[in-house]
Amino acid sequence: MYSLLQRVVTFWALLGGVLVVAIVLVTAVNVGAFTLDFTLKPFGIYVPALPGYEDFVRLAISAAGLSFFPYCQLKRGHVAVDLFVQALPERLRTILDHMWLAMTAGLAVFLAYWMYYGMMETRSDGAMTAVLGWYEWHWYFPGIISMGLWALTALVQFFGGKSHG
Repeated sequence: MYSLLQRVVTFWALLGGVLVVAIVLVTAVNVGAFTLDFTLKPFGIYVPALPGYEDFVRLAISAAGLSFFPYCQLKRGHVAVDLFVQALPERLRTILDHMWLAMTAGLAVFLAYWMYYGMMETRSDGAMTAVLGWYEWHWYFPGIISMGLWALTALVQFFGGKSHG
């Protein structure tokens, strides 16, 4: 089970990375257009920026950013107070670890629920991006999937898969 979860979570993070690369490339093209426009404007040559750049980046960064949470949990990469905890007895560290894993899973489920609720509200409102005219509610799916994978990873770790980093 843990091996399959590792592959799925890693693949999901890689998809998020591909989206980050797309954001960087679109941003570079847009900055290049602004630079060319500024440089060539005195000669009467106008270079437009990418239409809908802000729409795309706003939606894509929300999906990409959340895609790394499950991977971070898988690698136990979240912030921990090891300086304080490492001096405690092993049994107490295990109890604290399991407590935090349970709370993390609960938080991820809580966030997934509210993201689902927000998606349904956005869908019923018919909210669309200003320039591109894309429906916004579709972009909630990656975040909900990320929260579900995050919760699942914490639960698998809680029930015996890779504790203590």
